[in-house]
Amino acid sequence: MRGKKPAPTRALLPDTRYGSVLVAKLINVIMKNGQKATARKAVYGALTRVEAEMKQPAATVLDQAMKHAQPLVEVRAKRVGGATYQVPMEVRPERKQALALRWIIGAARSVKAQPIDQKLANEIIAAAKNEGSAIKKRDEMHRMAEANKAFAHYARF
Repeated sequence: MRGKKPAPTRALLPDTRYGSVLVAKLINVIMKNGQKATARKAVYGALTRVEAEMKQPAATVLDQAMKHAQPLVEVRAKRVGGATYQVPMEVRPERKQALALRWIIGAARSVKAQPIDQKLANEIIAAAKNEGSAIKKRDEMHRMAEANKAFAHYARF
């Protein structure tokens, strides 16, 4: 509806162990059916594995992984005079973070026959090294935007 204001975004409290809002978001995104304690255990286990393997603080490795996995541009469908074009547009900062988290968790969940904390740790480490499924997904999105660069002038409407 036209006259309504957007819903206010609620501030997320930082995580208790790492003092990071990003870790709190990671816990919330990985959580299923309200099982926050289970999600917290999985994320903390993954971050402990990351620290052990990378010999760096887990929060910095996670920040690095997020920075690498975030897309800069995405394509959005725009209807112009009966034709639908895939228009490349810049991604808002909140959406960048949400997409990167979703891709890292999705890539971890797609691997079978390993505990979730191990899968998540492997994916975070891979993203921090600029490799892995989440990075492939980001590159694919960038390729799509590059291929549809001709329609970029529709982005301002």
